[in-house]
Amino acid sequence: MYKILGLNPGSTSTKVSYYEDEKEVFVESISHSADEIAKYDKIIDQFEFRKDRIMEILKDKGVDVNELSCVVARGGLLPPLKAGAYKVNDAMVTLLKEKPVMEHASNLGAVIAYEIVKPLNIPAFIYDGVTVDEMMDILRVTGLKELPRRGIGHNLNTRAAAMKYAKEHGKDYKDCKLIVVHLGGGISITLQYGGKIADIINDEDGPFAPERSGELPCQALIQFMEDGGYSAKDLLKKVKSRGGIVAHLGTNDTRDVEKMIEDGDEHAKFIYDAMAMSVARNVGKEAATVAGDIEGIVLTGGIAYSKYFTDEVKKNVEWIAPVTVYPGENEMQSLTLGALRVMRGEEEAHEFEA
Repeated sequence: MYKILGLNPGSTSTKVSYYEDEKEVFVESISHSADEIAKYDKIIDQFEFRKDRIMEILKDKGVDVNELSCVVARGGLLPPLKAGAYKVNDAMVTLLKEKPVMEHASNLGAVIAYEIVKPLNIPAFIYDGVTVDEMMDILRVTGLKELPRRGIGHNLNTRAAAMKYAKEHGKDYKDCKLIVVHLGGGISITLQYGGKIADIINDEDGPFAPERSGELPCQALIQFMEDGGYSAKDLLKKVKSRGGIVAHLGTNDTRDVEKMIEDGDEHAKFIYDAMAMSVARNVGKEAATVAGDIEGIVLTGGIAYSKYFTDEVKKNVEWIAPVTVYPGENEMQSLTLGALRVMRGEEEAHEFEA
């Protein structure tokens, strides 16, 4: 039996899971108040604080770290990666500590995992990191050579959903031809083809979402930035956390939006339907990329629990391929199953090189 600890640091929480093979023993989310986080200038400065909280949880749950088989963490903001597992090593930890691609709480996952496994002589992994980039080269090209498209998004959840689809249909993942849509605070649409995430439309160039603006008319955006006197940092915050449904309706909770619709708010319905339409149009883009050679469309993520929203998307994309809905993010399970495949020899972990 493999005993696997999972770590997933987020901006205001740290999720901790413990599995024995596929069996979930517990999943806990440790909340961090704004005051706690505000004490630290940089994300990496939170290392000891977050690690101590994790160790407290393990002690409270009666988990003996000496019995662990491995630790798996959400991948941080690293240079472009292949899909699957990477062994956490000195080079990865040094990069995340000293020169991450971007400041983000997920950068702490591998660093904490590595610290835990050091005295135990067991491996630490990351799995399907945020910066998995297997995009077809032709899809990187934009109208400005200085600004190519890049692969970054909800790779962990969308690839896990694709693997679940493959298993349920008695197929090898590598043989599936799917479009997988993650519906959450941010929305991303992946083309999973030939065993790779061959393209991803994320919140830079895709649908707007509960908190994110998605694709915007670039000339108008430049003028908006100049007229409003926005710094790059301020504008980035606006499009990343103050855009989308928040900008239109003042909430990032789609359950609130559906309650507004139930109460007869026509404007809320119009905006919510527009978000669904935005998702459907981008699914169509991915279908066009492979001339419609798609066997299935998968909707996953938190908003996939909404029948109203998934039905709105379905009615505009079912002509492409049948739609399957797997609600929820299941991040901790996805991390664990990835590590378990490596431990069982079903997958080989990549070696990270800076």
